[in-house]
Amino acid sequence: MREPWVVGVSGASGTPYAAAVVRGLLDAGEAVDLIVSRAARLTILDETGRPFRDGHWADDLAAWLGRDLADADVRHWPAGDLAAGPSSGSYRVRGMAVVPASTAACAGIAIGLSKDLLQRAAEVNLKERRPLVVVPRETPVTRSHLEHLITLHDAGAVVLPASPGFYGAGASASAAQLVDFVAGKVLDALGVPHTLFRRWSGELAADRS
Repeated sequence: MREPWVVGVSGASGTPYAAAVVRGLLDAGEAVDLIVSRAARLTILDETGRPFRDGHWADDLAAWLGRDLADADVRHWPAGDLAAGPSSGSYRVRGMAVVPASTAACAGIAIGLSKDLLQRAAEVNLKERRPLVVVPRETPVTRSHLEHLITLHDAGAVVLPASPGFYGAGASASAAQLVDFVAGKVLDALGVPHTLFRRWSGELAADRS
């Protein structure tokens, strides 16, 4: 039986994180169900210059990820389709990552608003006690945002801010390496193996060179 990971992409800046997580899941041989919010489509266009359209999602996703998806197990669900598979707890999934997670998405999930499929799918994963990783990318944060993140934590979600570490590549790390660090931490939280960053071994950089 197919049991995918759901990846929800909201409208916060940071769509490269989402692309890296999807690539990592596919590289691990995992199935992916993708939900891209309306706001996220604008952010993808702004950050990459590429559109993401329901009617051409396969081609647009391949262009966004920079790879051929002919053999990939990927399914796309429009964010406005509240009758889609991930809207129900009886639809089997392994868990979900919301990456990046906007303040609006965090608030909607925390209070159970379910205004679109992304928020509903996240709420379903919480109620079914499945893994949910939420990746906020906002700074500075307001009190209300912090309260929503605490609510998500208390409900069982892993709150994983997009805060890359530098110990894997050092101060000269490229943007791609920093993106991969965050994506790797998301995959760690989901229990999916990867080689996206060098793990801390207890040795300082000078000793590793």
